[in-house]
Amino acid sequence: MGFYDLSKIERERLVADIRNAIIDDLHHSSVVAIKRYFSDEDTYVRKAAYTVTGKLFNTDSSLKLKILETIKAMLSSENEKERQTAMNAAGEIGKTDFESVCEFFDFALFDKHHIVRNAVIGSLKKVGAKNPKPALEWAKKYLHHPNKEVRREICHGIELRGRTHPQDILPLLKELQFDKTSRVRNTLIHVLGQIAYKKGCLATVVSSLSNWENRELVEKAMDEIVDVHSRYKSFAAMTQSEAIEYIDRHYTP
Repeated sequence: MGFYDLSKIERERLVADIRNAIIDDLHHSSVVAIKRYFSDEDTYVRKAAYTVTGKLFNTDSSLKLKILETIKAMLSSENEKERQTAMNAAGEIGKTDFESVCEFFDFALFDKHHIVRNAVIGSLKKVGAKNPKPALEWAKKYLHHPNKEVRREICHGIELRGRTHPQDILPLLKELQFDKTSRVRNTLIHVLGQIAYKKGCLATVVSSLSNWENRELVEKAMDEIVDVHSRYKSFAAMTQSEAIEYIDRHYTP
């Protein structure tokens, strides 16, 4: 039976059981329960486990060191779900204390399995939204990494911060405008669209793009921005027609 097949009361009881089991493991230098919940087939059970771990780090100072040691050990597990959940736990911690977990981001970014690398992207998004300064400083280190997938993942990972504060990530995105890999450029164009449709964001994005040198990429980004205002019309601050009108008035190809 899956997590959401349970009633609300049963789900709350399960989360409490997960919390108690993780605390017991931490106190006894064990990983029996942690491994069980971190590798559970149900993604929501794993989410409960990494969320609980993050909350424990922030509320019980006596467990901080043990939690960090456990995450480090889990990131070297042979089970990719354990590594994925450990990375997500690091992301929860990073929302308030990125310095304590940045080494885990460095390590997991090069994991052999895509679900672990995707957990790095998801964690970077969460941290960037809540604790942007250290997260973006970390991301800068990898903008020109020789591995194209690393560059793409970093571009994708800073997106969430850009949805509310595009000015924070546009300087980083600009450094990718001449990337020679189409997969990276396509992700860049996608992110530019994603950070342009919320209230007040289009003006910031258009103003920045007006100063980029790669005009071909900018034109594609403008097309994506216009398209996003249609695809996300229920969430966009402007209609597609209003976005087109604004771009026509404020952007000169």
